Amino acid sequence: MRGDQLADHVVGPNAILQTAEALRAEGGEALTRHVFASVGLEHLLDHPPADMVDQRCAAALHGAVSRLLPAPRAEAVAQDAGARTGAYILAHRIPARAQTILRLLPAVVAGPILLRAIRQHAWTFAGSGRVSTGSHGGLSLTIADNPLATPGCPWHRAVLETLFSRLVAPDISVSETTCCARGAAACCFVFRRGGAGASAPQALAGL
Repeated sequence: MRGDQLADHVVGPNAILQTAEALRAEGGEALTRHVFASVGLEHLLDHPPADMVDQRCAAALHGAVSRLLPAPRAEAVAQDAGARTGAYILAHRIPARAQTILRLLPAVVAGPILLRAIRQHAWTFAGSGRVSTGSHGGLSLTIADNPLATPGCPWHRAVLETLFSRLVAPDISVSETTCCARGAAACCFVFRRGGAGASAPQALAGL
């Protein structure tokens, strides 16, 4: 899907709002305005979006972070923006009662429930991308033709890891096995328990 067809696809404003906050935390207002201005989006700093935004704006901004900053800084900014987005979702989008129930459930039950809820709202972060989930050999989420892909997709990983580590189990980590930004047809994210320091993290099982 190209050109005018993409104009109908939108993503949540936090893809932009939280990237701005992460850039400010990393390098102040000057860096933030430099990155936004490089893709013609400086006006969004003066008038932050309150509603869904054209996915092309978010894609351009995420791409600019990846392109303009050295790789370690770019990844740190994207991860911070993703963690901030996840925190916003927890604070404003998932009812407190639902969060309490998920935390009380065993991870093997809570994980698939949360993944289904994320899939149902996938258009808010995937835009024109096609989202599917799986549980064979462990939980996974795939975004075909991911419009917001950057190498390694640190923003997506941080959003998902924030939600799952807070609602399912604190030792869950998310890794990407294929990436659209690296030539794959889809970005595939897998959920594992054991954390980054574990010798052999285990796949988070489905029902």
